[in-house]
Amino acid sequence: MSSILKLPVRTLASRISQGVLTAEAVTLAYIEQIESCEPSFKAWQFFDADLALQSARAMDRHSHSSNTLLRGIPVGVKDLMDTADMPTPYGSPIYAVHRPKFDAACVAACRDTGMVLLGKTVTTEFATFQPGVTCNPRAPANAPRTPGGSSSGSAAAVAANMVPLALGTQTAGSIIRPAAYGGVVGYKPTHGTVPLAGVNPLSPSLDTVGAFARSVDDVAFVMGALTRTNLDPQPQSALRVGICHTVHWALASGDARRVLEHSARQFEKFGAHVQDLVLPASCDGLTQAQIQIMAYEAAAAFAPERQQSAAKFSPAFAQLLALGQSLSGADFAAAQSMAIVARLALEAVFKSVDVLIAPSAEGEAPAGLGATGNPIFNRLWTLLGNPCVHVPAGTGEHGMPVGVTVIGPRWADALTLSAAHTLEFSLS
Repeated sequence: MSSILKLPVRTLASRISQGVLTAEAVTLAYIEQIESCEPSFKAWQFFDADLALQSARAMDRHSHSSNTLLRGIPVGVKDLMDTADMPTPYGSPIYAVHRPKFDAACVAACRDTGMVLLGKTVTTEFATFQPGVTCNPRAPANAPRTPGGSSSGSAAAVAANMVPLALGTQTAGSIIRPAAYGGVVGYKPTHGTVPLAGVNPLSPSLDTVGAFARSVDDVAFVMGALTRTNLDPQPQSALRVGICHTVHWALASGDARRVLEHSARQFEKFGAHVQDLVLPASCDGLTQAQIQIMAYEAAAAFAPERQQSAAKFSPAFAQLLALGQSLSGADFAAAQSMAIVARLALEAVFKSVDVLIAPSAEGEAPAGLGATGNPIFNRLWTLLGNPCVHVPAGTGEHGMPVGVTVIGPRWADALTLSAAHTLEFSLS
Protein backbone atom coordinates (compact mmCIF):
# COMPACT_ATOMS: atom_id res chain seq x y z
CA MET A 1 0.00 0.00 0.00
CA SER A 2 2.83 2.42 0.81
CA SER A 3 4.06 2.27 -2.80
CA ILE A 4 0.69 3.62 -3.99
CA LEU A 5 1.15 6.73 -1.85
CA LYS A 6 4.34 7.61 -3.72
CA LEU A 7 2.80 7.62 -7.18
CA PRO A 8 2.13 10.91 -9.00
CA VAL A 9 -1.53 11.59 -9.74
CA ARG A 10 -1.03 11.22 -13.49
CA THR A 11 0.51 7.78 -12.96
CA LEU A 12 -2.25 6.75 -10.56
CA ALA A 13 -4.91 7.76 -13.08
CA SER A 14 -3.16 5.84 -15.86
CA ARG A 15 -2.79 2.65 -13.81
CA ILE A 16 -6.40 2.75 -12.68
CA SER A 17 -7.53 3.32 -16.26
CA GLN A 18 -5.44 0.38 -17.47
CA GLY A 19 -6.75 -1.88 -14.72
CA VAL A 20 -3.33 -2.25 -13.06
CA LEU A 21 -4.79 -0.67 -9.92
CA THR A 22 -8.35 -0.37 -8.69
CA ALA A 23 -9.95 2.71 -7.22
CA GLU A 24 -10.66 0.64 -4.12
CA ALA A 25 -6.99 -0.27 -3.64
CA VAL A 26 -5.88 3.34 -4.01
CA THR A 27 -8.58 4.59 -1.67
CA LEU A 28 -7.73 1.95 0.91
CA ALA A 29 -4.06 2.98 0.85
CA TYR A 30 -4.97 6.56 1.63
CA ILE A 31 -7.51 5.52 4.27
CA GLU A 32 -4.75 3.63 6.07
CA GLN A 33 -2.53 6.72 5.91
CA ILE A 34 -5.32 8.90 7.31
CA GLU A 35 -6.00 6.49 10.15
CA SER A 36 -2.29 6.51 10.97
CA CYS A 37 -1.71 10.28 10.79
CA GLU A 38 -5.00 11.96 11.65
CA PRO A 39 -4.73 11.60 15.44
CA SER A 40 -1.57 13.71 15.32
CA PHE A 41 -2.48 16.32 12.71
CA LYS A 42 -6.29 16.68 12.85
CA ALA A 43 -6.67 17.72 9.20
CA TRP A 44 -10.18 16.31 8.69
CA GLN A 45 -13.47 17.83 9.75
CA PHE A 46 -15.33 14.79 8.44
CA PHE A 47 -13.93 11.44 7.37
CA ASP A 48 -15.87 8.22 6.82
CA ALA A 49 -13.79 5.32 5.51
CA ASP A 50 -16.84 3.24 4.62
CA LEU A 51 -18.38 6.05 2.58
CA ALA A 52 -15.12 6.57 0.69
CA LEU A 53 -14.80 2.86 -0.06
CA GLN A 54 -18.38 2.71 -1.31
CA SER A 55 -17.59 5.51 -3.74
CA ALA A 56 -14.38 3.80 -4.88
CA ARG A 57 -16.14 0.48 -5.48
CA ALA A 58 -18.82 2.26 -7.49
CA MET A 59 -16.06 3.75 -9.66
CA ASP A 60 -14.61 0.29 -10.22
CA ARG A 61 -18.02 -1.09 -11.22
CA HIS A 62 -18.46 1.70 -13.77
CA SER A 63 -14.93 1.57 -15.14
CA HIS A 64 -16.10 2.05 -18.72
CA SER A 65 -18.02 5.27 -18.06
CA SER A 66 -17.09 8.31 -20.12
CA ASN A 67 -15.57 11.52 -18.78
CA THR A 68 -13.77 9.87 -15.90
CA LEU A 69 -10.23 11.08 -16.50
CA LEU A 70 -9.59 11.19 -12.75
CA ARG A 71 -11.45 7.98 -11.90
CA GLY A 72 -10.35 6.63 -8.53
CA ILE A 73 -8.15 9.59 -7.57
CA PRO A 74 -8.77 10.48 -3.90
CA VAL A 75 -9.48 14.12 -3.03
CA GLY A 76 -10.18 16.12 0.09
CA VAL A 77 -12.40 19.20 -0.06
CA LYS A 78 -12.32 22.19 2.24
CA ASP A 79 -15.23 22.32 4.65
CA LEU A 80 -16.36 25.58 3.11
CA MET A 81 -17.72 23.61 0.14
CA ASP A 82 -21.16 22.04 0.24
CA THR A 83 -21.42 18.25 0.05
CA ALA A 84 -24.75 16.48 -0.21
CA ASP A 85 -23.54 13.34 1.57
CA MET A 86 -21.39 14.94 4.28
CA PRO A 87 -21.96 17.62 6.93
CA THR A 88 -20.67 21.11 6.12
CA PRO A 89 -20.31 23.37 9.18
CA TYR A 90 -18.05 26.00 7.53
CA GLY A 91 -15.81 26.01 10.60
CA SER A 92 -18.55 27.59 12.73
CA PRO A 93 -20.76 26.30 15.56
CA ILE A 94 -23.65 28.13 13.87
CA TYR A 95 -23.69 25.42 11.19
CA ALA A 96 -22.69 22.48 13.38
CA VAL A 97 -25.49 20.25 12.05
CA HIS A 98 -25.71 21.73 8.54
CA ARG A 99 -26.38 19.16 5.81
CA PRO A 100 -26.57 20.72 2.32
CA LYS A 101 -28.97 19.28 -0.23
CA PHE A 102 -26.55 19.70 -3.14
CA ASP A 103 -22.82 19.58 -3.80
CA ALA A 104 -20.86 22.72 -4.52
CA ALA A 105 -20.08 23.04 -8.23
CA CYS A 106 -16.39 22.23 -7.64
CA VAL A 107 -17.32 19.12 -5.65
CA ALA A 108 -19.73 18.02 -8.38
CA ALA A 109 -16.91 18.48 -10.91
CA CYS A 110 -14.71 16.17 -8.83
CA ARG A 111 -17.40 13.51 -8.86
CA ASP A 112 -18.04 13.99 -12.59
CA THR A 113 -14.40 13.26 -13.37
CA GLY A 114 -14.42 10.14 -11.19
CA MET A 115 -12.59 11.37 -8.10
CA VAL A 116 -13.25 9.71 -4.74
CA LEU A 117 -14.10 12.17 -1.96
CA LEU A 118 -12.27 11.08 1.17
CA GLY A 119 -13.87 13.75 3.34
CA LYS A 120 -13.99 17.39 4.40
CA THR A 121 -10.82 19.16 5.52
CA VAL A 122 -10.72 21.62 8.40
CA THR A 123 -11.27 25.30 7.65
CA THR A 124 -10.94 28.26 9.94
CA GLU A 125 -14.21 29.94 10.92
CA PHE A 126 -15.92 30.96 7.67
CA ALA A 127 -12.45 30.95 6.01
CA THR A 128 -11.18 33.84 8.12
CA PHE A 129 -8.84 34.04 11.12
CA GLN A 130 -10.05 31.85 13.99
CA PRO A 131 -7.80 28.74 13.87
CA GLY A 132 -9.16 25.24 13.73
CA VAL A 133 -7.60 22.22 15.44
CA THR A 134 -5.16 21.31 12.67
CA CYS A 135 -1.42 21.00 13.35
CA ASN A 136 1.39 21.51 10.83
CA PRO A 137 2.76 18.05 9.86
CA ARG A 138 6.21 19.54 9.18
CA ALA A 139 6.67 20.65 12.79
CA PRO A 140 7.76 18.37 15.65
CA ALA A 141 5.01 17.31 18.03
CA ASN A 142 6.70 19.00 20.99
CA ALA A 143 7.03 22.32 19.14
CA PRO A 144 3.82 22.81 17.11
CA ARG A 145 3.53 25.43 14.40
CA THR A 146 0.52 26.75 12.54
CA PRO A 147 -0.51 25.05 9.30
CA GLY A 148 -1.72 28.44 8.10
CA GLY A 149 -5.26 29.33 7.17
CA SER A 150 -7.88 29.30 6.14
CA SER A 151 -7.37 26.10 4.10
CA SER A 152 -5.43 24.60 6.99
CA GLY A 153 -6.79 21.05 6.76
CA SER A 154 -6.31 20.78 3.00
CA ALA A 155 -2.67 21.86 3.19
CA ALA A 156 -1.94 19.59 6.16
CA ALA A 157 -3.66 16.58 4.58
CA VAL A 158 -1.47 16.87 1.49
CA ALA A 159 1.67 17.59 3.54
CA ALA A 160 1.06 14.43 5.59
CA ASN A 161 0.35 12.43 2.40
CA MET A 162 -3.18 11.64 3.58
CA VAL A 163 -4.50 12.63 0.15
CA PRO A 164 -2.73 13.40 -3.14
CA LEU A 165 -4.80 16.53 -3.79
CA ALA A 166 -7.15 18.74 -1.80
CA LEU A 167 -9.31 21.69 -2.76
CA GLY A 168 -9.08 25.00 -0.92
CA THR A 169 -10.12 28.61 -1.31
CA GLN A 170 -8.28 31.91 -1.12
CA THR A 171 -9.73 35.31 -0.27
CA ALA A 172 -6.56 36.86 1.14
CA GLY A 173 -3.81 34.21 1.40
CA SER A 174 -5.63 31.00 2.24
CA ILE A 175 -4.02 28.74 -0.38
CA ILE A 176 -0.56 30.17 -0.92
CA ARG A 177 0.30 30.73 2.76
CA PRO A 178 -0.72 27.25 4.04
CA ALA A 179 1.11 25.72 1.07
CA ALA A 180 4.20 27.68 2.08
CA TYR A 181 3.98 26.65 5.73
CA GLY A 182 3.38 23.00 4.85
CA GLY A 183 5.95 22.67 2.08
CA VAL A 184 3.48 21.65 -0.63
CA VAL A 185 2.43 23.11 -3.97
CA GLY A 186 -0.49 25.53 -3.81
CA TYR A 187 -2.31 26.81 -6.89
CA LYS A 188 -4.65 29.80 -6.83
CA PRO A 189 -6.09 30.11 -10.34
CA THR A 190 -7.13 33.28 -12.08
CA HIS A 191 -10.17 34.59 -10.23
CA GLY A 192 -13.32 33.11 -11.75
CA THR A 193 -11.70 29.98 -13.20
CA VAL A 194 -13.61 27.64 -10.89
CA PRO A 195 -17.28 28.41 -10.14
CA LEU A 196 -18.12 29.47 -6.59
CA ALA A 197 -21.64 28.02 -6.52
CA GLY A 198 -22.08 26.09 -3.29
CA VAL A 199 -18.96 27.57 -1.67
CA ASN A 200 -19.96 29.58 1.38
CA PRO A 201 -19.26 33.18 0.29
CA LEU A 202 -16.96 35.48 2.21
CA SER A 203 -16.03 38.07 -0.41
CA PRO A 204 -17.27 37.08 -3.88
CA SER A 205 -15.05 39.48 -5.80
CA LEU A 206 -12.01 37.89 -4.10
CA ASP A 207 -13.00 34.27 -3.28
CA THR A 208 -11.09 31.83 -5.49
CA VAL A 209 -11.20 28.01 -5.54
CA GLY A 210 -7.80 26.35 -5.93
CA ALA A 211 -5.88 23.28 -4.82
CA PHE A 212 -2.93 21.75 -3.00
CA ALA A 213 -0.78 18.88 -4.26
CA ARG A 214 2.67 17.37 -3.91
CA SER A 215 3.88 18.60 -7.30
CA VAL A 216 3.07 21.20 -9.92
CA ASP A 217 2.21 18.48 -12.44
CA ASP A 218 -0.25 16.87 -10.00
CA VAL A 219 -2.15 20.10 -9.43
CA ALA A 220 -2.06 21.06 -13.11
CA PHE A 221 -3.33 17.65 -14.22
CA VAL A 222 -6.26 17.61 -11.80
CA MET A 223 -7.28 21.25 -12.11
CA GLY A 224 -7.03 21.02 -15.88
CA ALA A 225 -9.45 18.08 -15.84
CA LEU A 226 -11.85 19.86 -13.49
CA THR A 227 -11.95 23.02 -15.62
CA ARG A 228 -11.69 21.30 -19.02
CA THR A 229 -8.52 23.25 -19.74
CA ASN A 230 -5.11 22.08 -20.90
CA LEU A 231 -2.88 23.12 -18.02
CA ASP A 232 -0.17 20.51 -18.55
CA PRO A 233 3.19 22.14 -17.74
CA GLN A 234 5.41 22.65 -20.76
CA PRO A 235 9.22 23.09 -20.72
CA GLN A 236 10.20 26.76 -20.56
CA SER A 237 13.79 27.53 -21.53
CA ALA A 238 13.70 31.26 -22.22
CA LEU A 239 11.41 32.75 -19.61
CA ARG A 240 11.53 36.39 -18.67
CA VAL A 241 11.26 36.44 -14.88
CA GLY A 242 10.76 39.51 -12.73
CA ILE A 243 11.84 39.46 -9.07
CA CYS A 244 9.12 41.32 -7.19
CA HIS A 245 9.87 42.19 -3.59
CA THR A 246 6.51 44.04 -3.19
CA VAL A 247 6.11 47.04 -0.90
CA HIS A 248 6.22 44.70 2.11
CA TRP A 249 9.82 43.58 1.61
CA ALA A 250 10.80 44.87 5.06
CA LEU A 251 8.60 42.10 6.55
CA ALA A 252 10.40 39.31 4.67
CA SER A 253 12.67 37.26 6.92
CA GLY A 254 16.23 36.40 6.04
CA ASP A 255 15.00 32.92 5.08
CA ALA A 256 12.39 34.33 2.69
CA ARG A 257 14.93 36.66 1.08
CA ARG A 258 17.53 33.93 0.68
CA VAL A 259 15.05 31.48 -0.88
CA LEU A 260 13.72 34.12 -3.29
CA GLU A 261 17.25 34.90 -4.47
CA HIS A 262 18.08 31.20 -4.79
CA SER A 263 14.95 30.64 -6.88
CA ALA A 264 15.93 33.47 -9.20
CA ARG A 265 19.35 31.90 -9.75
CA GLN A 266 17.73 28.52 -10.47
CA PHE A 267 15.63 30.11 -13.21
CA GLU A 268 18.80 31.55 -14.72
CA LYS A 269 20.36 28.08 -14.88
CA PHE A 270 17.53 27.10 -17.22
CA GLY A 271 18.15 30.01 -19.54
CA ALA A 272 15.70 32.49 -18.06
CA HIS A 273 16.35 36.20 -18.18
CA VAL A 274 15.89 37.42 -14.61
CA GLN A 275 15.54 41.04 -13.58
CA ASP A 276 14.48 43.01 -10.53
CA LEU A 277 11.08 44.57 -10.96
CA VAL A 278 9.27 47.29 -9.03
CA LEU A 279 5.49 47.30 -9.21
CA PRO A 280 3.78 50.44 -10.50
CA ALA A 281 2.90 53.07 -7.90
CA SER A 282 -0.79 52.28 -8.47
CA CYS A 283 -0.21 48.98 -6.64
CA ASP A 284 1.06 50.57 -3.43
CA GLY A 285 -2.30 50.76 -1.67
CA LEU A 286 -3.66 47.39 -2.73
CA THR A 287 -3.23 45.66 0.62
CA GLN A 288 -5.53 48.13 2.34
CA ALA A 289 -7.94 47.99 -0.60
CA GLN A 290 -8.12 44.20 -0.32
CA ILE A 291 -8.82 44.42 3.41
CA GLN A 292 -11.63 46.90 2.85
CA ILE A 293 -13.24 44.94 0.02
CA MET A 294 -13.06 41.70 1.99
CA ALA A 295 -14.57 43.29 5.09
CA TYR A 296 -17.31 45.17 3.23
CA GLU A 297 -18.45 42.11 1.27
CA ALA A 298 -18.22 39.85 4.34
CA ALA A 299 -20.42 42.21 6.35
CA ALA A 300 -23.04 42.00 3.62
CA ALA A 301 -22.74 38.23 3.15
CA PHE A 302 -23.07 37.44 6.87
CA ALA A 303 -25.83 39.89 7.77
CA PRO A 304 -28.31 37.02 8.39
CA GLU A 305 -25.94 35.20 10.77
CA ARG A 306 -25.08 38.48 12.52
CA GLN A 307 -28.75 39.23 13.09
CA GLN A 308 -29.57 35.79 14.53
CA SER A 309 -26.38 34.18 15.88
CA ALA A 310 -23.76 36.89 16.48
CA ALA A 311 -22.98 35.47 19.92
CA LYS A 312 -21.45 32.42 18.21
CA PHE A 313 -18.94 34.49 16.21
CA SER A 314 -15.34 34.50 17.34
CA PRO A 315 -14.01 37.93 18.41
CA ALA A 316 -11.81 38.04 15.29
CA PHE A 317 -14.72 37.38 12.94
CA ALA A 318 -16.95 39.88 14.73
CA GLN A 319 -14.18 42.46 14.35
CA LEU A 320 -13.96 41.81 10.60
CA LEU A 321 -17.70 42.32 10.19
CA ALA A 322 -17.59 45.47 12.31
CA LEU A 323 -14.93 46.88 10.01
CA GLY A 324 -17.10 46.06 7.01
CA GLN A 325 -20.11 47.75 8.55
CA SER A 326 -18.04 50.87 9.21
CA LEU A 327 -17.23 51.27 5.51
CA SER A 328 -19.50 53.11 3.12
CA GLY A 329 -20.47 52.14 -0.37
CA ALA A 330 -18.20 54.94 -1.57
CA ASP A 331 -15.26 53.38 0.31
CA PHE A 332 -15.97 50.05 -1.36
CA ALA A 333 -16.22 51.64 -4.81
CA ALA A 334 -12.95 53.51 -4.29
CA ALA A 335 -11.14 50.29 -3.33
CA GLN A 336 -12.55 48.48 -6.36
CA SER A 337 -11.56 51.38 -8.61
CA MET A 338 -8.02 51.23 -7.26
CA ALA A 339 -7.90 47.54 -8.14
CA ILE A 340 -9.09 48.22 -11.70
CA VAL A 341 -6.35 50.79 -12.25
CA ALA A 342 -3.71 48.47 -10.79
CA ARG A 343 -4.79 45.55 -12.99
CA LEU A 344 -4.29 47.68 -16.08
CA ALA A 345 -0.88 48.79 -14.84
CA LEU A 346 0.13 45.19 -14.15
CA GLU A 347 -0.90 44.15 -17.65
CA ALA A 348 1.71 46.60 -18.91
CA VAL A 349 4.31 45.03 -16.61
CA PHE A 350 3.65 41.63 -18.15
CA LYS A 351 4.66 42.95 -21.55
CA SER A 352 8.28 42.99 -20.33
CA VAL A 353 8.22 39.76 -18.25
CA ASP A 354 6.41 36.43 -18.53
CA VAL A 355 6.04 35.79 -14.80
CA LEU A 356 6.94 37.32 -11.47
CA ILE A 357 8.37 35.64 -8.39
CA ALA A 358 7.68 37.00 -4.92
CA PRO A 359 7.72 35.82 -1.31
CA SER A 360 4.85 33.52 -0.35
CA ALA A 361 5.04 34.41 3.34
CA GLU A 362 7.19 36.32 5.79
CA GLY A 363 9.17 33.15 6.43
CA GLU A 364 8.66 29.86 8.22
CA ALA A 365 5.33 28.95 9.81
CA PRO A 366 5.00 30.83 13.10
CA ALA A 367 5.26 28.82 16.30
CA GLY A 368 2.09 27.83 18.13
CA LEU A 369 -1.49 27.19 17.04
CA GLY A 370 -3.16 30.36 18.28
CA ALA A 371 -2.98 32.21 14.94
CA THR A 372 -2.65 31.32 11.25
CA GLY A 373 0.10 33.71 10.15
CA ASN A 374 0.11 36.92 8.15
CA PRO A 375 -1.22 36.95 4.55
CA ILE A 376 0.63 40.20 3.84
CA PHE A 377 2.46 38.86 0.76
CA ASN A 378 -0.72 37.37 -0.75
CA ARG A 379 -3.43 40.00 -0.47
CA LEU A 380 -2.49 42.09 -3.50
CA TRP A 381 -2.31 39.11 -5.89
CA THR A 382 -5.71 37.88 -4.73
CA LEU A 383 -7.20 41.32 -5.26
CA LEU A 384 -5.68 41.58 -8.72
CA GLY A 385 -6.98 38.11 -9.61
CA ASN A 386 -3.73 36.79 -11.08
CA PRO A 387 -2.86 33.08 -11.09
CA CYS A 388 -0.36 32.16 -8.37
CA VAL A 389 1.58 28.96 -7.71
CA HIS A 390 3.53 28.38 -4.52
CA VAL A 391 6.67 26.32 -5.06
CA PRO A 392 8.55 24.91 -2.04
CA ALA A 393 12.11 26.10 -2.55
CA GLY A 394 14.06 25.56 0.66
CA THR A 395 13.98 25.51 4.44
CA GLY A 396 14.47 28.12 7.13
CA GLU A 397 16.62 28.28 10.23
CA HIS A 398 14.28 25.95 12.15
CA GLY A 399 14.07 23.40 9.33
CA MET A 400 10.57 24.44 8.28
CA PRO A 401 9.61 24.89 4.60
CA VAL A 402 10.04 28.20 2.79
CA GLY A 403 9.17 28.90 -0.83
CA VAL A 404 8.19 31.45 -3.43
CA THR A 405 5.09 32.42 -5.39
CA VAL A 406 5.14 32.37 -9.18
CA ILE A 407 2.64 34.94 -10.50
CA GLY A 408 1.44 35.17 -14.10
CA PRO A 409 -0.87 37.36 -16.17
CA ARG A 410 -4.60 36.90 -15.68
CA TRP A 411 -5.86 33.89 -17.66
CA ALA A 412 -2.30 32.74 -18.38
CA ASP A 413 -2.57 29.90 -15.89
CA ALA A 414 -0.90 27.34 -18.20
CA LEU A 415 2.15 29.60 -18.56
CA THR A 416 2.25 30.24 -14.82
CA LEU A 417 2.11 26.54 -14.01
CA SER A 418 4.77 25.81 -16.62
CA ALA A 419 7.07 28.40 -15.07
CA ALA A 420 6.43 26.95 -11.61
CA HIS A 421 7.15 23.47 -12.96
CA THR A 422 10.43 24.74 -14.40
CA LEU A 423 11.45 26.12 -11.01
CA GLU A 424 10.37 22.95 -9.24
CA PHE A 425 12.43 20.82 -11.63
CA SER A 426 15.48 23.04 -11.24
CA LEU A 427 15.30 22.63 -7.46
CA SER A 428 15.04 18.84 -7.55
